[in-house]
Amino acid sequence: MDKLPSRGHLLTEQINLNSQNLDSISTIEIVDLFNQEDTKTITAIANARESLAATIDAGTKGISHGGRLFYIGAGTSGRLGVLDAAECPPTFCTPPELVQGIIAGGAGALIKSSEDLEDLPEDGAKAIAYHKITSVDVVIGITAGGTTPYVHGALQAAKSRGATTVAISCVPAEQVPISADIDIRLLVGAEILAGSTRLKAGTATKMALNIISTGVMVRLGKVYGNRMVDVSVTNSKLRDRALRIISDLTDLNRQEAETLLERSGQKVKLALLMHWTGLDAAEGTKLLEQHQGNLRAAVG
Repeated sequence: MDKLPSRGHLLTEQINLNSQNLDSISTIEIVDLFNQEDTKTITAIANARESLAATIDAGTKGISHGGRLFYIGAGTSGRLGVLDAAECPPTFCTPPELVQGIIAGGAGALIKSSEDLEDLPEDGAKAIAYHKITSVDVVIGITAGGTTPYVHGALQAAKSRGATTVAISCVPAEQVPISADIDIRLLVGAEILAGSTRLKAGTATKMALNIISTGVMVRLGKVYGNRMVDVSVTNSKLRDRALRIISDLTDLNRQEAETLLERSGQKVKLALLMHWTGLDAAEGTKLLEQHQGNLRAAVG
């Protein structure tokens, strides 16, 4: 890894002039200050729109060719990646290995600080080797300050294996260059609490991950209109959502929607296809497979 600049000069470590009296203002002024500063996350996302779109396209292409999507980071950045990955199976009925989050220190680091492990680039490389990253995989390294050795090590190892690499950071490229195929810069400015990147940087990162994972799933055909037609029906809330989706998109009442959902094996997408085409579950499944699971294409 190239020699990195002193962290004191990084945008994420600088002093926010708007919060220099943070410990002496009123409680409502603290809330107002956070609200004012958090508006900068929206601008940061807007300024990264092209790189975010490129990441969605890369993720879609990789998964369509049998690849996987990985987030890798340390501390807050790692936790955000694990959180987003964990939400994909219930929302889009994806297998847990399709979108994965890797955090320095493993599962224990999700609830107990292990930030000391972020200084080991070889551990990042080992994580890439452990997950057998290949040329069809997409690896997204998350490092708010851009300097995390663990993430740099992982990105370099992933690149050497031919994977598509993406870097998400909250510092300008001229402060910290990162070697990645796609470079996402979320420039939210100095934090209210100097150096605490779990604040604006964390918020902007979470927003970016929301966009990336949802965008990929839309492109993969796991969404019809704006409905999560691949929702996993695993509890009463999700079953209710599934029934509402079926009723809203068809002329069926709730009881009829329940019957259709049962016939489809609790698969909303298949239930809708069966209703619209008159096919049975086996025929509908075959038709969906022919169209790579894209409901709109199958119906068309």
